Amino acid sequence: MKRILITGANKGIGFATVEAALDHHDDTAIILGVRDIERGQAAIDTLCEHHPTRASRLELLQVDVADDQSVVRARDTLATRHGTDPSPLFGLVNNAGIGLGSNDMEAVVNTNTIGVKRICDAFIPLVESAGRVVTISSASGPKFVSLCSEKMRVFFQDASVNWDEIEKLLRSVVSRPQDARHFQSLGLGAINAYGLSKACVSLYTMLLARENPDLFINACTPGYIETDLTRPQAKASGASPADLGMKPPEHGTVPILFLLFGMPPASGHYYGSDAKRSPLHFYRAPGDPEYRGP
Repeated sequence: MKRILITGANKGIGFATVEAALDHHDDTAIILGVRDIERGQAAIDTLCEHHPTRASRLELLQVDVADDQSVVRARDTLATRHGTDPSPLFGLVNNAGIGLGSNDMEAVVNTNTIGVKRICDAFIPLVESAGRVVTISSASGPKFVSLCSEKMRVFFQDASVNWDEIEKLLRSVVSRPQDARHFQSLGLGAINAYGLSKACVSLYTMLLARENPDLFINACTPGYIETDLTRPQAKASGASPADLGMKPPEHGTVPILFLLFGMPPASGHYYGSDAKRSPLHFYRAPGDPEYRGP
């Protein structure tokens, strides 16, 4: 049985990924990483309502990706349940995220970027050789990078960058989160907490792939999906999510399932919502030619 941990799995794209994996891969068991156990159990109840046999392939793991101690406890819990020899996980999906439209720089960065690192530091040692790590990034990342200075566009594409360099940049931004002049002095263009966090997490994906050559580690954007993260945009505009072009959560699972169960040609890349490789420094629309750059 291929055991996969998915963070933020009780709703939205995470929940849709759980359901799609169960439907299309009979040899898969899912661990729902959730902050709230009651909401997690409600998600499992929904998943099993018309398919009671799914219960044997589902379990809950309480974890808050924004909290160091919570992540450590979750790792220890999983290791106690399933042991570490052989490795208990086939896959890890970093789905939990916050902050589209928010300028709470510290909270957004702590969850979307540093939270991914917390999870990877804790759980990658539990992923089997040739296993999969998928991080949900966003097209907001390359759109953000496209507005940066040439120096920073190079930085956000540099596969040799280390975590200390990423962390140094994030510390500098978080120290003066609403200082537009400081933001621009760093070559980052306009203040955009979410775009910065996703650009950094896509960059971190390249670092992770370099450090873990025995795994397939990639990032992707699910596309413009109707979730709790995006619905406020529709409400603010007075339009429906569909009118703004948002798609149902199941559409967002396409690149995730490809990176989990398909045959991505390499590791350390970023994929569009059509499961095609995309650039880190400008937006590639679904259906456009696949990116062939370095």
